[in-house]
Amino acid sequence: METVLVQINNNKAYKLLEDLEDLHIIKVLKKSIQSKQKLSEKYAGKLPSDIATELQNYVTQSRNEWNNRNI
Repeated sequence: METVLVQINNNKAYKLLEDLEDLHIIKVLKKSIQSKQKLSEKYAGKLPSDIATELQNYVTQSRNEWNNRNI
């Protein structure tokens, strides 16, 4: 027997693995459940503060231009 690590990129692939396990062809050793982490928590502190401020100013300016456009 050989153990391999598999990355699941699609829910259909996980279903296939479950089907193979039901047929006793493979055994899933670990079913990891990843918690949903907020993006703000995941990327908090990743940008230097000066770049983050510059980016925030750009986003604010872009939103203002979008809201004030003449259509």
